Amino acid sequence: MTKPASGMAVPGAAALLLLLLVGAAAGCGYQSCPPTRPGLLNVHLVPHTHDDVGWLKTVEQYFYGVRNEVQHAGVQYILDSVVAQLVADPSRRFIYAEVAFLARWWRQQDEATRRTVRQLVEQGRLEFVGGGWCMSDEAAAHYGPAIEQLALGRRFLRREFGACGTPRVAWQIDPFGHSRQLAAIFAQMGYDGLFVGRVDHQDKATREGLREMELLWRASESLSPPAADLFTGILPNVYNPPSGFCWDQLCSDPPVVDEDSEENNVDSIVSTFLQIAASQAERYRTNHIIMTMGSDFQYENANLWFKNMDKLIAHVNARVPENGRLLPLRGRPPPVLDGLFHQPTCLQALRTPQQQLSPGEAVAVAQHHDAVTGTEKQHVADDYARQLAAGWESCQLLVANALASLGGSKENFVFCNALNVSVCPLTEAAGRFTVILYNPLGRQVSWPIRLPVNGASYAVTDPQGQPVPSEVVPVSNFTRRLRGDGGSAVRELLFQASAPPLGFSTFTVSRLSRGDPRAHPARTPVVSQPREIQNEHVRVLFDPLTGLLKEIQDLDKSISLPVFQSFYWYNASVGNDESSQASGAYIFRPNSSEPFPVSGSKRVSAHLVKNALVQEVHQNFSSWCSQVVRLRAGQPYVELEWTVGPIPVADGWGKEIISRFETTLQTDARFYTDSNGRQILERRRDYRPTWNLSQTEPVAGNYYPVNSRIFIKDKKFQLTVLTDRSQGGSSIFDGSLELMVHRRLLYDDNRGVGEPLVELGANKQGLVVRGRHLVLLDTVESAANRHRLLAQELFMAPYAVLAPGGGPSYRRGQPRVRQFSGLRRELPPNVHLLTLTPWDAGALLLRLEHQFERGESANGSQPVTVDLLNLFSAFTIVSVQEMSLGADLPLDATSRLVWTPATGLAQPRPVPKLDPSRITLQPMEIRTFLATVQYEVPGAGPGGP
Repeated sequence: MTKPASGMAVPGAAALLLLLLVGAAAGCGYQSCPPTRPGLLNVHLVPHTHDDVGWLKTVEQYFYGVRNEVQHAGVQYILDSVVAQLVADPSRRFIYAEVAFLARWWRQQDEATRRTVRQLVEQGRLEFVGGGWCMSDEAAAHYGPAIEQLALGRRFLRREFGACGTPRVAWQIDPFGHSRQLAAIFAQMGYDGLFVGRVDHQDKATREGLREMELLWRASESLSPPAADLFTGILPNVYNPPSGFCWDQLCSDPPVVDEDSEENNVDSIVSTFLQIAASQAERYRTNHIIMTMGSDFQYENANLWFKNMDKLIAHVNARVPENGRLLPLRGRPPPVLDGLFHQPTCLQALRTPQQQLSPGEAVAVAQHHDAVTGTEKQHVADDYARQLAAGWESCQLLVANALASLGGSKENFVFCNALNVSVCPLTEAAGRFTVILYNPLGRQVSWPIRLPVNGASYAVTDPQGQPVPSEVVPVSNFTRRLRGDGGSAVRELLFQASAPPLGFSTFTVSRLSRGDPRAHPARTPVVSQPREIQNEHVRVLFDPLTGLLKEIQDLDKSISLPVFQSFYWYNASVGNDESSQASGAYIFRPNSSEPFPVSGSKRVSAHLVKNALVQEVHQNFSSWCSQVVRLRAGQPYVELEWTVGPIPVADGWGKEIISRFETTLQTDARFYTDSNGRQILERRRDYRPTWNLSQTEPVAGNYYPVNSRIFIKDKKFQLTVLTDRSQGGSSIFDGSLELMVHRRLLYDDNRGVGEPLVELGANKQGLVVRGRHLVLLDTVESAANRHRLLAQELFMAPYAVLAPGGGPSYRRGQPRVRQFSGLRRELPPNVHLLTLTPWDAGALLLRLEHQFERGESANGSQPVTVDLLNLFSAFTIVSVQEMSLGADLPLDATSRLVWTPATGLAQPRPVPKLDPSRITLQPMEIRTFLATVQYEVPGAGPGGP
């Protein structure tokens, strides 16, 4: 590996340097790096603490240090102690990552302490790495919230510490696997490098043998190098110190004893350390190696660590000859790895903001790797839910204020959060109410409305007062069982609503009396044994003997595919001896490669429900597993709404439930999953591209994270399944897909959480999960045109807000607006409005992205140009500044180290002159802008509504 163009050594956190004298800090960033010696092995000791934003204790418990019987940890004391020790000796350095804790601690400090910490940061002795609100999960997080939580942390650091607070290194040391899309995000945010701790043990062993523990990760095939190139280093000991060199109060390794003492162990300590350093250096290609001196919640008594590291540095450096070498140097270029691995803020931005309300911190905390993956104790999971609920309450207030201002009416807005189980007191009791459908997407959408009611007949009118076709149907037995005593509705009102881009539409619903000429008797839906359902785009066939789905036809393209779908369960390993591993919160480990059918016999009871708006096949697989296969009018895909749980475990087996699709496609052991809802990656069964895999887990070893979609294809056809949440997925045999939808386990997997994954829920019977899979059959050439747009629609789904109607005017003389769009025109299909949020006074943060990859669509993958100045209707853009992806630095002020990989140097493109009337987006490109605006919403004066 050659050095970067700037002449700096391998980038990393500015840290203590071993084998050379530690120089005084001369500034922040790379200027603060101690001098290095080209003829010696330079060992960089990196003092750090890893502070999980929730794991065995809640965020509050970790910060304040309560419940130490669960885990001894108090982050406020860690920060207190580290700062004191840095002040005590100017040669000491430290890195810190989790801004959620730092910001809380910072708010409690007096101004004198703040000045001291700012000085430490300016001197480069306290450096921030990562910089996100938390250390987010990579496998199961969507790219939108991942960007936002990084931006939230980086904005805090920039605001409080200036340029010296900007992290240059991404620090993902604890997440369980690493994502190509997140690596691309780090690169576009301006990070020079990424350090990771956890990698597959076979991959790590191979890389150690080849000395490929450092590499240049080419994290996008669409973005021109080096835009998404990221230096990536794999840490030698996950993120722990070398064996025998942990000097925290939680450790039991011996301290360094020097001077005249019978316990003097300097010779032994130095010899052992030199052996470890030499061994580690054999696995890396340069004369710079890193040692992480810290671990989980360490440095509560920082003096222990720093005092012993000071001694270690002094004694080891004293033994290095002036011109000696520890190891021969073998400099080579790093290999290139091609990569294998909001809504309310938009609505708030459309009105003149008077009060900034944001659930951002709650959402950011929930991106923490233990939060997203479920690898936390139950009481911590409950606390995450509490924080999200509190954040959702602030969201509701924000949405209500914005809708009142934009719509001109002070309504008593109602948010029915249990519509998925048909519970909403307003619609169940009211004879008249309004439905406001808010659409955060940059294009018009049509969305099904399904509301619990008790009337027999209703009239629905659109924003122009025109009638909207509607149907009243009985509440399904599946939903009745799921909601328990939570609602009283016996029927559901169905109608199709549409909303303009980045806007809302208001619909009026009125219950009709029997004498009303528009009323009709409550219709009994057609119920029969299912053979098929069909609309103008899709036909779905069912086996009349088994009741299971057997074929999907795309009527527009005259193509069909046999598709068999059913539910199965893997029995979980119990880990009852030292040679076996239990399936648990961290690990999926079935004890058999063959799952069991939930229905027991591969037959289900099924019936057809059909009316003018929707056709449904209700399938009952067992007393705890059911599904509705649904086609709505105009819908070009099949919707599978599944309900699973409580999973029975009385037979002594933990169970992991899958929905499996079997087809006749010849897939050659290949399938495809998304990376954080964005890039698409090819997966090959029992194969890894960078090492010869020894497969010991034929099922779990082929599972991959699915954040938004998974698909299989042959040369002609593609079957895509979109998810409404992150799930594990695979293709265990050719022509098949499967997605894990629920788990309930009886044993802990002994990976740290100390509890089995057996959440009981409010009724103590076990959790019930309801979700949706959307199934698309298409040709290979045109599949991306559908799944790209549908995945965004599923993630940023329109939201229905209810109101009794008839509220007073928001402002005297302000007209009532029943339909509103924040855009003057729809965005092109391949452009997505990723972010629109209030920033500083009179400014908005705006992100536009090209949502197609290079080459996946003849039309969608072409560059596209947008006129930013004439895009929005709610405000006029006065001036625009382009920013880095994190929005904390102007794009033209962002500089990254330039790396020379084995494939040759790739020079960064110069920042083009900004023309806001012609914003061009290349495939997979995200562009970020700060816009100064003047609001034009009727009734919004200079001081805000």
